[in-house]
Amino acid sequence: MSAGPAAINSSDLLEAARVSKAWPFEEARKLVARLEKSGETNPEVLFETGYGPSGLPHIGTFGEVARTTMVRRAFELLMPGVKTRLLCFSDDMDGMRKIPDNVPDRAFLEPYLHMPLTSVPDPFTNEYPSFGHHNNAMLRRFLDTFGFEYDFASATEYYKSGRLDPILKRVAECYDEIMAIMLPTLGPERRATYSPFLPISPKTGRVLYVPLKKVDAAAGTITFDDEDGEETTLPVTGGHVKLQWKPDFGARWAALGVDFEMFGKDHGPNMGVYDSICKALGGRPPEHFVYELFLDDKGEKISKSKGNGLTIDEWLTYAPTESLALYMFQRPRQAKKLYFDVIPRAVDEYYQHLAAYPRQDWKERLGNPVWHIHGGNPPEIELPVSFALLLNLVSASHAHDKDVLWGFISAHVPGVTPENHPELDRLVAYAIRYFDDFVKPAKVFRAPDEVEVAALETLSEKLGTLAPDADGATIQNALLDVARAIERYQDHTKKSPEGGPGVSVAFFQMIYQVLLGQERGPRFGSFVALYGIDNTRALIGRVLAGEDLSQG
Repeated sequence: MSAGPAAINSSDLLEAARVSKAWPFEEARKLVARLEKSGETNPEVLFETGYGPSGLPHIGTFGEVARTTMVRRAFELLMPGVKTRLLCFSDDMDGMRKIPDNVPDRAFLEPYLHMPLTSVPDPFTNEYPSFGHHNNAMLRRFLDTFGFEYDFASATEYYKSGRLDPILKRVAECYDEIMAIMLPTLGPERRATYSPFLPISPKTGRVLYVPLKKVDAAAGTITFDDEDGEETTLPVTGGHVKLQWKPDFGARWAALGVDFEMFGKDHGPNMGVYDSICKALGGRPPEHFVYELFLDDKGEKISKSKGNGLTIDEWLTYAPTESLALYMFQRPRQAKKLYFDVIPRAVDEYYQHLAAYPRQDWKERLGNPVWHIHGGNPPEIELPVSFALLLNLVSASHAHDKDVLWGFISAHVPGVTPENHPELDRLVAYAIRYFDDFVKPAKVFRAPDEVEVAALETLSEKLGTLAPDADGATIQNALLDVARAIERYQDHTKKSPEGGPGVSVAFFQMIYQVLLGQERGPRFGSFVALYGIDNTRALIGRVLAGEDLSQG
């Protein structure tokens, strides 16, 4: 079944969208209700994402844009003809409060502490006017890689150009009301010095966290003591000051008319503060979606400044972009670890969803991640070999050349070539890289004991009775026949088709540990079919001869 544009306006599709339980549609329906309540005749629905460029963009930052885009596309299906826009807003006027761990020369940045990020020199290449410009460029490059449709906004440009002047004057007029919202959320010491306005010192260029001596709403100015103690008055307009981050959220929503913004769980407790400030300034708070944070392999929160998570470039070195988009779609309200081990599964799950899509009705399609990843028009691709099998093939064959791997693949799936299946060819290259960098260094082979030697001998003999072109299911059944006859591998909690005991997973764990130096892998029968029965028997023969397979 085609998923082309001609089907997009079908009544079945629209009805499925109205009841879909996929989280982007649930969020989109909130926006539909918001729009209907507003009664606007020619609306534009504004989606916003925020980015703090204090460190290099990481996958969590990217995921926010990906997920927001998924909600945007779901809304556009529900409300065709309504204009939408996605604004990626960078808070690049924020002061550099600490030096990130992952810059090449930390000492180089020390003189620029507390200066706006767009006033801090680029520590990487000197290609960009500032640290903030560099990190903004990295974000935009990654977003463009995925083909996102978005407008980029720089806080520095918005403040200095005067685009935020009206709301800044409004903050001065509502100063007491905003202070009444903020002060109860602060500790005693912070309350004594707090102000929603952060002046930028005209002498040092640093963002100052100082108490204000006077706020003149009529003149649109603030008065404070500069770092040298001299009393100074600055206009709140024209980029001379910026807002503290909590008031900045609410003020930006009010100034720009933001309709939807999602943010991480760490912002959740402040959501009411943002909303209250937006209302105090005459705005309508947007619809929110709070997602869980990504964790590193130790279960710690990923931080841009620490650089302890995967970067987008790192993921894309080992897997296609669509697998990353799938990881963003899945369970956004559940904390997930984000490190290299999750990549292979994400790759295979993406292609499984893609293969299922043409066979599904509209209700199932709208719950299928690939509808959201591809904006409603996923390609028709079905892989003859999974990524997990490719990794095992590299492992067993010790191949580092795509041509060698394609020799196995073409023998297993006649007629499939790199030319007529470029998607699979792309995965072959990813598999070689991933194996070399992550699987190979972690491989630990062990020698088989007496029971395992006998099992492997029987297994080799059994494989020798099969046709050279036996399929994965036939080979898997042969493996099970061997295991059922060995007491160690009998699982009496399961039943075989003949009514006897089933097979313990320990049998397949033994095969992977002894033959491939891994703890687990995909269905072994499928691997043997791909690698070849004779090659598998030769591998078993090397083990039985006492060879050290870790040497290749």
